[in-house]
Amino acid sequence: MEESVKLERLANMFDMLSDPNRLHIVVYLMDGKQTVSNITEHIGMSQSAVSHQLRILRNAHILKATKIGKCVYYSINDEHVETIVNNGLIHMGHEE
Repeated sequence: MEESVKLERLANMFDMLSDPNRLHIVVYLMDGKQTVSNITEHIGMSQSAVSHQLRILRNAHILKATKIGKCVYYSINDEHVETIVNNGLIHMGHEE
């Protein structure tokens, strides 16, 4: 993959993570897969708002969805996303 394409995709990922609600969802899912209902309860947003954010994060390949029976579980797409978010949180801790 060309460097310019990689940079564009990385910028898009950072853009997706720049929304506090989406970032909150990602951080919550770093503890393990969850259903929309669990995410809605934890985040304190409406189910339609959470579903909208989940769709955005899935389209950006930050999250993945797995259907088990009648439930859909959302989880982090891969460990690299967790590493990036964890490093950002560690960096923010240095400002305190």
